[in-house]
Amino acid sequence: MKLPHAGKARVDRKKILEYLLSVTHEDGRGKALFFERFGFSSQNWKVLSESLRQHGQNNDVTVVKESDFGERYTIDAPLQTPDGRNPTVRTVWIMEKHDTIPRLITAYPI
Repeated sequence: MKLPHAGKARVDRKKILEYLLSVTHEDGRGKALFFERFGFSSQNWKVLSESLRQHGQNNDVTVVKESDFGERYTIDAPLQTPDGRNPTVRTVWIMEKHDTIPRLITAYPI
């Protein structure tokens, strides 16, 4: 199964710059160091944003879970990276109740 409405998937700028690529964020620091090792940077944050969007569009959902906020979709698959090493990454998306646009919650190595 693919992520529903994956063509509309949203990856917020704030999620990338203030979390996934932030070496000063308490929870995001390790993720930022991981993504930087594969060629992503805050100066070119749109590259990571687009890679995560493609991750959601091109790969199969591995887990679907209902939450209080909506359905959560987990995808475990290689992530296209600037350096071409393409590590396996887990992305988690949510489709909030009464919405049709999936939004990225988090991404991390597995």
